[in-house]
Amino acid sequence: MKTKAFGTIAALALQLVSVAALAQTTWTMPTAFPDTNFHTRNDKQFAEEVAKETQGKLVINVVSNGTLLKLSEMKRGVQTGQVQLGESFIGTMANENPIFYVDSIPFLNSDPQEAKALWAAARPLIEARLEKQNIHVLYSVAWPAQGLYTKKPVSSLEDFKGQKFRASSASIADFARHIGAVPTVVQASDVPQAFLTGQVDAMLTSSTTGVDTQAWDYLSYFYNVPTMFPQNIVLVNKKIWDKLDPDIREIVTAAAARAEERGWQLGIEENEASIEKMRKQKMNVQPVNSQLSEEFHRIGNEMTDSWLAKLTDHERDALMPVIKKNRGN
Repeated sequence: MKTKAFGTIAALALQLVSVAALAQTTWTMPTAFPDTNFHTRNDKQFAEEVAKETQGKLVINVVSNGTLLKLSEMKRGVQTGQVQLGESFIGTMANENPIFYVDSIPFLNSDPQEAKALWAAARPLIEARLEKQNIHVLYSVAWPAQGLYTKKPVSSLEDFKGQKFRASSASIADFARHIGAVPTVVQASDVPQAFLTGQVDAMLTSSTTGVDTQAWDYLSYFYNVPTMFPQNIVLVNKKIWDKLDPDIREIVTAAAARAEERGWQLGIEENEASIEKMRKQKMNVQPVNSQLSEEFHRIGNEMTDSWLAKLTDHERDALMPVIKKNRGN
């Protein structure tokens, strides 16, 4: 009898394990950035919170360093269900529609709070477009402000005439042309060699990237001027999202909101730490002079007006209050 009872208990236990296994949902979340990057650290904390708060019903495996999908492949991978969710870059979608340029216009923002306000206004517009493409937005986190790196000191637009300027996006290429420089496409991994061989003379990128590529080895000046705050955005396949139990969606949404708030703060801290590292490496870290700052902002305003003209009336009306406030109007 004892043997039979034990067998019955064991069978029930196996059934319970099987049911638990079926109840667990596992998602794969690729990101193009290494484990040390603050975006990846933030993503992993988001995944840990989701697993804990759903009691293991939803497990998110973060796959870092572009080993599963490249940044340029991320949106398509999520849209088609190749992966359940992934971390993309808003700027990579800019060729689809002008609204995706929102975080890439130079001098549209002067600090993280202004950038957050613009994102809050733009988010419903971006969500509406992505929802039509079977994509749901979870959260978005800005990089530290893009600063100006040069080999030689600059004090006016004349100093940029004919210089080869790294163009990592269409908006930066446009900015380079506005200041009289020559846009030059160079991949991030090739930046040090490009400077050392004279392929480029200047660039706009974050303080984080400056430290990651040891900018002090190939140039001398970092101008701490907040040109823009480009954002990473975490996307989930909408059909897969809609299949989740409502209580699980609620938990994930709350964790995503915390990840967004935490990530923006991490970006601010990362910027301060990276600038200090560059100072310690004897780089010349300084602001641009008032004359050049005025010229930069004039160009930024021209680029903003040109971009706004390409938006729909609804999009423009939604963004203008924040843009006017950022401009001081």
